[in-house]
Amino acid sequence: MDQLGNISEAPGENIFIVRNEKLLTPPSSSSALEGITRDSAIRIAKDLGYDIVEREIPRTEIYFADEVFLTGTAAEITPIISVDGKKVGNGKVGKITRKIQGIYSDTTIGRNKKYSDWITSVY
Repeated sequence: MDQLGNISEAPGENIFIVRNEKLLTPPSSSSALEGITRDSAIRIAKDLGYDIVEREIPRTEIYFADEVFLTGTAAEITPIISVDGKKVGNGKVGKITRKIQGIYSDTTIGRNKKYSDWITSVY
């Protein structure tokens, strides 16, 4: 949370809210880190045809989300199915989160060549 009560990030991860097939995420000008994995999720989502809206997100808006997921170096793409003991959407991983998570995962293990420029081999 930022000083105004808006969602900025999770502990070490960026946050995305999916609502009505649009992805909402706090802007990089907020208190959130500018994450590499966040940028990757945005690019994948845009390539899939989803709109990305970067704006301030009041805390209460998360309770009306269809889907929520976190992004980060260690977290990669992590679905969130409940917040404060309340189900997000239907309480299951959503289809948009699953698509983005799958493409990101396939990219990191070398199965998706579309984003191969993101990968640096370490020997």
